Amino acid sequence: MTTVQSPPVPPTAIRPKVVARTGLYAVLAANAAVVTLFAVQAGFASNALVVIGRFAGLYAALLMAFQLLLVARLPWLDRRIGMDRLTNWHRWTGFGLLWTLVGHVVFITFGYAESSSMNPVSQLVDLAETVEGVLRAAVAMVLILVIGGVSARWARRRLAYETWHFIHLYTYVAVVLAFTHQVAVGTTFTASSAATAYWYGVWGVALGSVLLGRFVLPLWRNWRHQLRVEAVVPEADNVVSVYITGRDLDRLPARAGQFFLWRFLTKDRWWQANPFSLSAAPDGTRLRLTAKAAGDGSAGLRHIKPGTRVFAEGPYGAFTAMHRTRPEALLIAGGVGVTPIRALLEEIHGHAIVIYRVAGERDAVLYDELRELALAKGAELHLVTGPPVPDRLAPRELAALVPDIAERDVFLCGPPPMMNAVLGTLRELDVPKPQIHFERFSLAG
Repeated sequence: MTTVQSPPVPPTAIRPKVVARTGLYAVLAANAAVVTLFAVQAGFASNALVVIGRFAGLYAALLMAFQLLLVARLPWLDRRIGMDRLTNWHRWTGFGLLWTLVGHVVFITFGYAESSSMNPVSQLVDLAETVEGVLRAAVAMVLILVIGGVSARWARRRLAYETWHFIHLYTYVAVVLAFTHQVAVGTTFTASSAATAYWYGVWGVALGSVLLGRFVLPLWRNWRHQLRVEAVVPEADNVVSVYITGRDLDRLPARAGQFFLWRFLTKDRWWQANPFSLSAAPDGTRLRLTAKAAGDGSAGLRHIKPGTRVFAEGPYGAFTAMHRTRPEALLIAGGVGVTPIRALLEEIHGHAIVIYRVAGERDAVLYDELRELALAKGAELHLVTGPPVPDRLAPRELAALVPDIAERDVFLCGPPPMMNAVLGTLRELDVPKPQIHFERFSLAG
């Protein structure tokens, strides 16, 4: 496949990931300071518990808005940080939000109960019955508790993704209920016109980002590019490549190493969104994905007919050459994780070494392509075969294959056990952390 390549970009002094991460931290810290300032200006209640509860509620509202920003799939953030890390931050922010909301309810309830001489349960019931917006907040709290419960690892493992995702959508209901509660009873919200404008701005940016990144942009791109299946090509008994064509694909901002969420619009598949990486660098005329039959979604790909319409969300992911810090690279692939590695090799500039780890030669999907591409690019290619034990990519073995490994960028993609083992090896070989690039493709196919 002929690739449209841009000239090599010299490594930047400040890594894109650092810029994006620092920017997010700065935005959160600045907004926390603004929220605190408005709360102080609004004045304090006479009861200390109520004061603590109000601060907890304000910070919970801020965390809820920040959570929405993390999963809005904004291209600028996603290309620099990656969906896997943004989703992980979203998850941990969610647990922080959960406990902050619990603190808000507990401190407010006990504070008012102390002032009214009612027991906390009676006080909570009284607030729900007599104060506008509190009942809506209670419903939002229950929704957040349920969503937090099903997001815990022990529960998440036992739920199908579709079930978990459907329950998770109730987060948006909780957001709306929480916002109406804040409008109704938030003293900081109504303390000044500046505070009111600020909070409307915060929620407007958060919800607008979700609307833009998850709905408007995908709809616009699919209307513009009109994607269709061009061909379905078996690569092995359980591996298939799907070629996608469309209009103006040279204007689609996809890069080697990224992935899309693919929907093939047939009567039995239109509702399934399957995440698969690009297995060839985009060339402006077509896209290619290659998948192993690991579930119903990927197994059914070989039966898709040419001409089938495709709805694709993306491109997503930070596993790209944008994050290079060194002129030379090491690309390590395991199993079907070779797909983004093969695409990266096509795009990448400078000397590259490719290590492809598989159980046996017959498992080396796309190996002929890799070999031809490595020859054309002047890259070294090593096929490492054998059972997982002994580890053929242990520190001594990997150092023998790549003596200058500490001077290279390392791009790694494969099954989670292999990736964990190789990451440990890279630490033992003192490869600097900024030079190690990977994504947890459990989120990305």
